[in-house]
Amino acid sequence: MGTIRLVRWGVRRCVNWRAALRSRLDAGMATAEYAVGTIAACAFAAVLYKVVTSETVTGALQSVIQKALDAQF
Repeated sequence: MGTIRLVRWGVRRCVNWRAALRSRLDAGMATAEYAVGTIAACAFAAVLYKVVTSETVTGALQSVIQKALDAQF
């Protein structure tokens, strides 16, 4: 019975070691993933810039700033 337990423990340890190694080797992004992520970030930045510089948002921001500066203390 003790030998069977030892073998099971060894198999589990081997499987856990392989899983740990596999996850460690696949932990980072590849160059293609960096490129896609960079393009997505640039696209998001362009959309955000367009939204923030639109007349509606600019007017709202100016209104908020003006109200904050005109606040009575």
